[in-house]
Amino acid sequence: MSRKTPKKEQLTDEEIIELFNNSEEIISDSSSSDGEELPSNIVLLESPEDEAADFNDGGKETKISDEAEEVSYSSWRTTCNFTPPGPGVVFDNTNSGVQNPPAAPNEVQCFKMFITEELVEELVQETNRHALQLQDETCTASKGKLAKWMSTDIKEMYTFLVTVLLMGIVKKSSLRDYWSTDAMIQTPFFGTLFSQDRFLSLLRCLNFANSVKADVDDPLFEIRRVFTEITSSFRSVFVPYRDLCVDQSIMNWKGRLALRQPFPAKNNRFGVKFFVLRDVLTGYVLDMIIYTRSTTDIHHHASLGISGSVVMTLLAPYLSKGHILYVDSWHSSPTLFQLLHSHGTGACGTVQANRRGMPAFTNNNMTKGQVEYQENGTQLAVKWCNKRDVHVLTTVHASVMAVSQKVDYTTGQKKIKPLCILEYDKKMGAVDKADMMKSFIECARKTTKWYKKMFFYMLETAIFNSFIVHRQLSGKVMTPLEFRMNLMRALLEENSTPRIPPRGGRPALDSPLRLTARHFLSEIPQTELQGRRTRRACKVCISSKRRTKKRRSTRYMCVACNIALCATPCFEEYHTLKNY
Repeated sequence: MSRKTPKKEQLTDEEIIELFNNSEEIISDSSSSDGEELPSNIVLLESPEDEAADFNDGGKETKISDEAEEVSYSSWRTTCNFTPPGPGVVFDNTNSGVQNPPAAPNEVQCFKMFITEELVEELVQETNRHALQLQDETCTASKGKLAKWMSTDIKEMYTFLVTVLLMGIVKKSSLRDYWSTDAMIQTPFFGTLFSQDRFLSLLRCLNFANSVKADVDDPLFEIRRVFTEITSSFRSVFVPYRDLCVDQSIMNWKGRLALRQPFPAKNNRFGVKFFVLRDVLTGYVLDMIIYTRSTTDIHHHASLGISGSVVMTLLAPYLSKGHILYVDSWHSSPTLFQLLHSHGTGACGTVQANRRGMPAFTNNNMTKGQVEYQENGTQLAVKWCNKRDVHVLTTVHASVMAVSQKVDYTTGQKKIKPLCILEYDKKMGAVDKADMMKSFIECARKTTKWYKKMFFYMLETAIFNSFIVHRQLSGKVMTPLEFRMNLMRALLEENSTPRIPPRGGRPALDSPLRLTARHFLSEIPQTELQGRRTRRACKVCISSKRRTKKRRSTRYMCVACNIALCATPCFEEYHTLKNY
């Protein structure tokens, strides 16, 4: 997730310049092996310890005050020695992690903690109801596949979801390509799960709410019930560790939709925005809010605006517990951080230099590596010059420099940065990595209905949370792709009956390798019914263009082509003639 960096400002401070003129000596001391102590304003970062949160209130929301104290420009003063007051609440890690785990924490049970059988049953009922509604609304002459509709059930719905997930791994240009008979792109496994017509019918009739009872004031009515149930399970299944972050996620969407937002800096320039609350240590998604402009489902704070109100709404169940929140520049503001501090929650994040309440830094001509600190007793504002000026606001970090693990390729020494910037990069980078892993195997495809794509987006998030829960409970080390493959296999074993594709229909397209690859004549495998008399129709005899077509049975075949052929002359003609 990209984070905005404020525009460059030129600043100066004589004490900070003098400090960083001696930076090479500080770094060399930190990397030496003689055991000398670093200066008091330089710290070495250690690997983060496991942190935890206390949720003895059972997830009950904390009442939030609407009063947010405005931070004055005049309250800031330049400093080089600031110690944060902290959130004022000691963080308790006794109740962190997965709550009420299943007796057998396998892939399926972890998945069903979020996509429950009760939820799937609701999908089945709404899908069957919607199919009947479509039949009534469609004239008899144009019903097509709807005329053959048969009610679905829970087992078939789980198989349908597995098929959609598998399409996220096996990428093809269109849905119909998954049932193609072209030898170059065919994938026979999909034909054993569904016929093409049945899958497309299920996808068309998939529904989540009764449109007859639609709430015209709710732009998310079609998906509201499912969205609420899934996000509620996110909150109830997992209690977060100490560090949290609020970030933005985008579901790509180019069609006409009131919820669509432009993102000029992104590769996919249009989509629906989600505000996501995550646990930093694991990447687990705790809660989500869909941005719907003025009707966004948040508790509004007049002094915070929509960006700060989103943060306070997502954090409502986690206030006054000693958490530390990391946010990007779109959310950060001195007013928000002051309110979080009053509710026993620390905060750190990049911030826009022109935010209301931000201090006016004095150094207007910074060079690379210089830094300036200002504090107001509760918050520390940092301006640091790297390739360009970076502004950071924090209530939990001191005004010290830290040695990073990155090495400056020009000097060969480890780089030093303000502690708050190193911590911010580490925490937000872990969340971006979790997003990246999920994006490689997304199943959400282009569809004419935005709420169906939103459901598949939520399904992806539920699977990623299932992966984290499974890793926490079982301790097994596997990739998200391996977890997904195991989950799909187990769901098919429980719910799917292999389908035998019917014979007939359109003939399979010609294989381009029949004239070049190595081919050998072999007997057709015997069946239990026919035994040694097992025969199949010869491909050349039944479809020849050079002589009269006739149906002739043969006991021989080419295994590589999976084609029945007479030993002579059909085997030779099939593998040597373009038009046999």
